[in-house]
Amino acid sequence: MPTGAALPPLAVRMRPRSLEEVRGQGSVLRAGSPLRRLIEGSAGAAGPLSAIIWGPPGTGKTTLAHLVATAADRRFVELSAVTAGVKDVRQVMDQAARDRDLYDRQTVLFLDEIHRFTKAQQDALLPGVENRQVILVAATTENPSFSVIAPLLSRSMLITLGSLTDEEVAEVLASAVADDRGLAGEMSLADDARDHLVRIAGGDARRALTSLEAAAGVALDEVAPGSDAEGPVEITLAHTEQAVAHASVRYDKTGDQHYDVASALIKSMRGSDVDAALHYLARMLEAGEDPRFIARRIVISASEDVGMGDPTALQTAVAAMHAVAQIGMPEARIILAQAVVHNALAPKSNAAYTAINEAIADVRAGRGGAVPPHLRGSGYAGAARLGHGDGYVYAHSEPDGVARQDYLPEDLQGQTDYYRPTDRGFEERLGPRWTWLKGRIRRS
Repeated sequence: MPTGAALPPLAVRMRPRSLEEVRGQGSVLRAGSPLRRLIEGSAGAAGPLSAIIWGPPGTGKTTLAHLVATAADRRFVELSAVTAGVKDVRQVMDQAARDRDLYDRQTVLFLDEIHRFTKAQQDALLPGVENRQVILVAATTENPSFSVIAPLLSRSMLITLGSLTDEEVAEVLASAVADDRGLAGEMSLADDARDHLVRIAGGDARRALTSLEAAAGVALDEVAPGSDAEGPVEITLAHTEQAVAHASVRYDKTGDQHYDVASALIKSMRGSDVDAALHYLARMLEAGEDPRFIARRIVISASEDVGMGDPTALQTAVAAMHAVAQIGMPEARIILAQAVVHNALAPKSNAAYTAINEAIADVRAGRGGAVPPHLRGSGYAGAARLGHGDGYVYAHSEPDGVARQDYLPEDLQGQTDYYRPTDRGFEERLGPRWTWLKGRIRRS
């Protein structure tokens, strides 16, 4: 095996050589799927189709392209849209046509980052894909609907890959430690070091393997020259932290830390300490917490703790929740931070929160009799005969848009005071209005 500078990166050495070694992507690699047929070189009336593979980094786009090429002894040509131009594409097409006509050999053209190709450059691919001079396997991290021209999309399969799960990334690491192409069992990986590598990988197998290789280098540097220590060299959490300059965050997404840090985030926003709230947000994000979970907690806080003190806090929080679901990490951190800052700085009021709790408590206690007759529904046959709607005053008919009439059930009239506005923020303006409204509406 080559050593030193001649040794390929661990991520390259561990690239799967067969479908059995591929981790994740079970939905697009199921038996009989177009991509699996393409990889397996299935013959028959349905010939091989070109494919555009869309997914996050480190999910197997290049690996799948190599697997397509190895099927049926195909010729593999790789171009990068960063450096290749129309001339390079046409040269590949010409050579592919000669190989097909003279040797009956198919060519797979793997084009990485196709979204960087201009429309004219993508147009140059059309004749070769149309006539099947080449089997195009194009990779992109951007939505092909916006970055790939429609004629090319219509001539290709669109394959969507997802990030690997934590379990799948852990399997990739375990394989790299044990496999002869990787660390060949000469090193071991501590459990906490493995968990840390999985967290910082974020579903990216390449990042996980690159970080593992860096941590292995740190561990080996600590072994004294000529040392005859028995057993494999252990890669510890300290080695991984040093290698990737990324401290391990003590956080268990299903245990105490999950609830403790989430609680600290909410209480820091409630307490108006922006710095503390951002600290706990950062801890959750760096530990790999689902940003959608964080967004939901912020939405709850915007109503429970800010409420009508600043009604726009809920708008910000809800917008953030939807944006996070569409965008994902790492950009989602910016959106979450904006919502956290808004909640923390906003004037606080839990008046709406306490009001609904008190109203529910009354209902559960059996308080609240029949709906007053004048408020009952009157839009059906027979309602008038029952007296439903009789005496109802239409509020819009009143000069100030407020009608004096009883709205509460009889047993609650004059005894309820659920909503008590604070004198903070926007609610400071609501207090006097609610006092006036109660005096204008209620008869008793």
